[in-house]
Amino acid sequence: MTDEKPLKLKLYVAGETPKSVAAIRNLQQMCEENMKGAYEIEVIDLRQQPQLAREHNIVAIPTLVRSLPVPVQKIIGDLSDKEKVLVHLHVDEQ
Repeated sequence: MTDEKPLKLKLYVAGETPKSVAAIRNLQQMCEENMKGAYEIEVIDLRQQPQLAREHNIVAIPTLVRSLPVPVQKIIGDLSDKEKVLVHLHVDEQ
């Protein structure tokens, strides 16, 4: 995975709700344990930028979007099911 581009992840949250905080924590921990140095996380607070929900087709929060590599993957929830998240991110294939 060292020659590959990092995963580009965007996590859409709404302020510091318990689910949003849990999703951020779970994502950071998962990435450090499974993709150390091979990911980029951008946290987007839809309370501060509500127009992005419509622009990026976000219908629920928290939502994790993997924009690279393609195809785009979306995962909704607090990301507590780590195996499911890793499968959706295709980490096992990297």
